[in-house]
Order: sequence, then C-alpha cells, then structure tokens
Amino acid sequence: MVKNRPPAQKVREQRAQEAAIYGENACRAALLNRFDDVVKAFFTDETAPRFADAMRALAASRKAYKVVDEAELERITGSGHHGGVSLVVKKPSVISALDYLDAMSEASHDCVLALDGISNPHNLGAIMRSAAHFGVQGLILPDPDLLFSGAAARVAEGGAEVLYPINGTDFVPVLSLFRKAGYTLLTTSSHRGKDLYRTKLPAKAVIVFGEEQSGVSKKVASMGDLPIKIPGTGAVESLNVSVATALILGEWWRQEGAN
Repeated sequence: MVKNRPPAQKVREQRAQEAAIYGENACRAALLNRFDDVVKAFFTDETAPRFADAMRALAASRKAYKVVDEAELERITGSGHHGGVSLVVKKPSVISALDYLDAMSEASHDCVLALDGISNPHNLGAIMRSAAHFGVQGLILPDPDLLFSGAAARVAEGGAEVLYPINGTDFVPVLSLFRKAGYTLLTTSSHRGKDLYRTKLPAKAVIVFGEEQSGVSKKVASMGDLPIKIPGTGAVESLNVSVATALILGEWWRQEGAN
C-alpha cells in the first residue's frame, strides 16, 4: 500500500470510478436502484420540484446536491440534452464471464448480448433499453466503460440499471466460455443466415452484434452456431444495429423469454 499518497492522485482515482449520467428517467432509475452509489446530484429550477423526494433523501444521507441553471448544467454534463438533472454515480461493477455463468447456472432461459466493435453511445443506449425490456441481463463488451457514458445512460432511459456489464476484453475466449456452458452463439447478418421468423431460437443464447459498417469480425463470425438474418425488402443495405437488436430480442422473447 502506498503511503502519503498525494491528494490529487486520490481525486483522479476516485473520479475514474465515477460517471456522470443525465436525463430524467435515467437518473430516477439510478436513484431507485442504487441510491447508495449516488455521489452528488444537480437539478435545474424546473426539475427540482419533481425531485423533492430525492433531494430530501440525499440530504438525509448527507449527499451533496445543488440547484443550478440550464447553462451550468449543460457545462457540467457537456450536453444540451441533460433533461434538467444529472447525477454523479459510482460506476457499476464489471463482472467476469465466469461469475455471470455461475450466477445463471440454474437458469433454463437466458439471453446475453455480445457487442463486437459497437461504440456509438446512442446505439449502446438504445440497445440497453431494448435489452432491459426483453429480459436480457448480461452484456459483453471489450470495453464495458462505454456503457457508462452520460449519453448512453440517457438514451437507455433507465435500462442501464438492470444490466450486468461483462468483461469482454478477451472477446473470443469469453464467447467460448458461454458456448461450453450450453449457450448457443447467434451471429447476425443483413445478407446471410436463417430467416429470424422461421427459425427456432435457443432458450440460452448469446447474440453477437457487430459494428454497422463491417459487422462482426471474421474470427467471431466463424464461431457462430446459428447465423440469422432479418428479412426485408432489400431496399436498404441494413438496419441500424439498435433496431436490429430490438427485432431479434423481441422474437427471442416471444419464443423463449416470456415462458
């Protein structure tokens, strides 16, 4: 243990473990699901009355909050889409694939998303929102920190609070662990694969999505047990990845998740 650590270094380490989220629904979900992780809060005059109960709870727990104007909150969040509220929160714990699989070992139905090269925060937020709606619990990323941006949390509308980020730094070995645990690896393509709506989907699945322009990497694609595509007119090259995610998860939920 390093003694006499400079205060500035302590501050940098603490901030690295925190994230600033914004948006009314995202912040309400964080306050509801993990109040203890809230470090401080900011509200505008307009939204403060709607968060009066939260401010009382923050004060009772000796957590800092401040009412600021729109311009100040835009400066704090770096966004004009803050919705009048922002929280600084401790980042959720990132778990290992082995820990997730151990926790879900008795589950008969489970769907996990694996995101290969997807980094756009608006796409990630929309994916988290759909994942939460359709009962997904685990989300594998090479860089799980991407899930903790303010923009991603805002678009997720609270969905980020019910998902487990899974460390996918070693992406291919992690997928292999899930396969060994009985999960079927589904890969997606706009051109090749079985028709989503004419295919029996597995009860335990890892659905792999890739970056829109290049799709999943060749190495990851070669691991797939079940390639699927979403049928359509062909008038456009492909769907946005977050839209494709919602359609595939909706079909998985219809077949398996709702059982």
